Amino acid sequence: MQNSAENIRWDLSFLYKGLDDSQLGKDLQQWLKMAKAFFTTHKGKLHETLGQAIRDYAELGMLSSKISVYSQLVQCVVTSDASAKAKSQELLSALFGAAGDWLEFFEIELANLDGARISALAEENPVVKKHLPWIQQIRDNKEHLLSEEVEMALTKRLPFGPHVWSEFFDEIEADLRFPWEDKEATLTEMFHVLNENEDAEKRAEALKIINTGFAGYFSKYSAQMLNVVVGTKRIEDHERGYAHPMEARNKSNRIPDAVVEALHDAVVVVGGPLVRRYYQLKAKHLGMTTLRWSDHNAPMPFKDTSIIPWSKAVSIVLSAYESFSPTLAKLVNSIVVARRIDAPAVVCKQGGAFCCSVCLPNDEPVSLILLNYIGSSDDVMTLAHELGHGAHGLLAGKAQGALLMNAPVAYCETASIFGEMTTFNFIKAEAEKSGGAKSALALLMDRIDSSMNAVVRQISFSNFERRLHGSGKRLSAAELDAIWIETTQAMYGAPGEVFTYEDTEHLWAYVNHFHNPFYVYGYAFGQLFSQSLYAQRDRLGERFEPLYLDLLSSGGSKNAVELMAPFGLDPTSPEFWADGLKNGIGKMIEEAERLSRDLGMVV
Repeated sequence: MQNSAENIRWDLSFLYKGLDDSQLGKDLQQWLKMAKAFFTTHKGKLHETLGQAIRDYAELGMLSSKISVYSQLVQCVVTSDASAKAKSQELLSALFGAAGDWLEFFEIELANLDGARISALAEENPVVKKHLPWIQQIRDNKEHLLSEEVEMALTKRLPFGPHVWSEFFDEIEADLRFPWEDKEATLTEMFHVLNENEDAEKRAEALKIINTGFAGYFSKYSAQMLNVVVGTKRIEDHERGYAHPMEARNKSNRIPDAVVEALHDAVVVVGGPLVRRYYQLKAKHLGMTTLRWSDHNAPMPFKDTSIIPWSKAVSIVLSAYESFSPTLAKLVNSIVVARRIDAPAVVCKQGGAFCCSVCLPNDEPVSLILLNYIGSSDDVMTLAHELGHGAHGLLAGKAQGALLMNAPVAYCETASIFGEMTTFNFIKAEAEKSGGAKSALALLMDRIDSSMNAVVRQISFSNFERRLHGSGKRLSAAELDAIWIETTQAMYGAPGEVFTYEDTEHLWAYVNHFHNPFYVYGYAFGQLFSQSLYAQRDRLGERFEPLYLDLLSSGGSKNAVELMAPFGLDPTSPEFWADGLKNGIGKMIEEAERLSRDLGMVV
């Protein structure tokens, strides 16, 4: 059955008509001209021209975003298009090459500008005053900046760095095919079987085929990719004076190391027992004593696994957002109506899902979403998730402009996860009315699965990364297999305690987030951050929505502590994370256990 998403393709013509559009070349030439003028006008003069320099720098950023985002989005939907890849490489090389020549001085000079002079300029100039948080972020990184000549060289090399191999990785992954029944299936289709099929033997077979498919050349290439990422980062971290592998990410997230450690510790100490408790409940519902890993995302036997058409998915998500905030619903609908979504799962398309939010010239914020929609209930939640990102980007872009619109990774997930939670509670309330407690339980178990993957699974991923980056040596695919198994079992229990782990040793190989070091803990941070935030709705009543919209509109202008202060929450407290787990996932497990007993489904 088709899910009606086949024709839901994004329309990028508002950017360019195609990679051969003459306007693309004209914009690139205009940008190069602007970059040279920026250097001439502001080099060595920021103590006088800072306000205008910030405006000019933002204009450069918006035009370069238009060029680079378009070229990269075109590649995402046809990863096998060699001409698109070559054109994108040509454009990025031109942009980064010129940025190295003409723009690299800016942040270095700004970082070294006298603090008293910046304060004086902020008093005189509203642009400087508005951008003080952005300026401070640059100045906080001063001790890690290298000489201007070295920074120039590094910027010029960016188009040829590890991310290029990561893009090639995405192409290879998109081209993977697995023998399934009477066809060659894509990875997206195989994961759909693994996560949605009601037959345990089919799930086990799918996992075996996936794991076997990752063995050989794919895991070898993935290991090589990770070694390039780790080795490059290790050298650069040393040169920049970072004390440990996570410091650069923590600083970019504007989160103290101690808070990041408290998050990891809480998930291990509190989340570990919760995950084992939950999957023991799930095993009972599946009629098993011990689960195979292929069962960890299995649907409940009483779950509605029918295909959800695209139009119904959109209607569900829009209604959910409307039930909480008409303002957010309007923004979400604008993304759908403007054809900013590419939905279907098709051959040679990049896997997974993402939202890209940028400001275009004239301060026009835009959000574009890529999905691989097959029609599962998980796909509906993914739609809600990415539309949350989209609304966040539109609000922050309008309020903050190009330089301050993007929140750091760790709390840019707030709106997306909040959107998921809003959609889940809306669907659950509807299910309770129409289907009763059993329908509610099915949805609740599904939601716990998702939350476990966003918190416990991602910290397990992060611990794999910590081992990887802390090894100090080049690792083979076999060594990575071993680390993967060890870190997974450390979180989910010894073999036989809850799970058996056959056909799992190569699963690290497909996680492309590892190419962006320590990105993954942001999901756990965002999940617990959002759950703590969501729990304040009833207490704050009508005051909650405007406070929440203000949080989203803040973009990158505030850190986590500043964002949470209006809600009376403190993410620097170790108890914050433990309480987030207990009051979020913990309470959902308690409800699932109660409903299971009340329905007489488990003892």
